[in-house]
Amino acid sequence: MSRAYNFSPGPAALPEPVLRQAQAEMLEYRDSGASIVEISHRGEAFLDVAHRTEADLRSLLSIPDDYAVLFTAGGATTVQALLPLNFANAGQPVDYVVTGHWGKTALKQAAPTADARIAASTEAGGYRSLPPRGEWSLSPDAAYVHVTANETIHGVEFREIPDVGDVPLIADFSSSIASEPLDISRFGAIYAGAQKNLGPVGIAVLVVRRDLLERAGQPRAPIFDYRAQLEGESMLNTPPTWNWYMLGLTVKWMLDEGGVAVFAERNARKAALLYAAIDGSGGFYRNEVAREARSRMNVPFFLRDPALDAAFLRESKAAGLVALKGHRVLGGMRASIYNAMPEAGVQALVDFMQEFQQRHG
Repeated sequence: MSRAYNFSPGPAALPEPVLRQAQAEMLEYRDSGASIVEISHRGEAFLDVAHRTEADLRSLLSIPDDYAVLFTAGGATTVQALLPLNFANAGQPVDYVVTGHWGKTALKQAAPTADARIAASTEAGGYRSLPPRGEWSLSPDAAYVHVTANETIHGVEFREIPDVGDVPLIADFSSSIASEPLDISRFGAIYAGAQKNLGPVGIAVLVVRRDLLERAGQPRAPIFDYRAQLEGESMLNTPPTWNWYMLGLTVKWMLDEGGVAVFAERNARKAALLYAAIDGSGGFYRNEVAREARSRMNVPFFLRDPALDAAFLRESKAAGLVALKGHRVLGGMRASIYNAMPEAGVQALVDFMQEFQQRHG
């Protein structure tokens, strides 16, 4: 068996050691006599998985004690729909900074149940930059301010945490969580779908300051109430146990590799290598994002001649480099280089890009 270098934006590549451990434990988890996907979420074996996963995640991300951790079914979009229900009163403004497709999606999810306002947007410029903080129009009575830390499609990333005063800052970290050290105390809440840096699709993580959970919010079913979810240890109903287990293995792998500080160094090297290849190609490849806003996780790029796109994808796949096709919103190419992507994979991509240019340039 030969595994390719997988540049998929999500569901994304998982670390091979994680996959091998899951394979080894698939038929029987520990001494339970059954697979992890067959045992009860109320049983001692799975409760141990759940508790160890939270403890490891707290260690990996340096989560303060005054923040709760929830593991929720679904993905980040589900969290987006529940944010105003839990943290905003009926009719209370919520401010959104829209820097790409997923920021716009978050706004849409909030709109049915909140006075969702656009505090700043870069849509007019094609989401190629970040709006200067001084140009944000924030509501003084907003329940929270929402940003998308990293835009998976457009390749735009906040490199500094914006200051929004006393209003809680909530951020979608789906595609950059655990990629570098983060001061969580600067946020009211952060959340992430797991399928990029944390594990498989189908589960999300919400890290929320406990005082925000005291807000009354709006009428909602108990299953959508984060206070009830916390009280029920994220198990008001049967959770996605396999996904939770895989998330735990991935978090443990990151700790074993040295934690977020080590990944920050690796990710910086990977991104610098790939952007240098693009910028140094004499225009054969190009990235259209402002340099100060470029993502370390998702690198969209375009060939000078779009007629070569099909050949690039065909030949790169033959070279063991898969999932490089850009999102339909943008076209072109996109390389997602999350924590599980080794530096050797980015080097292989750069080598292919340079060889492809020599033959087609």
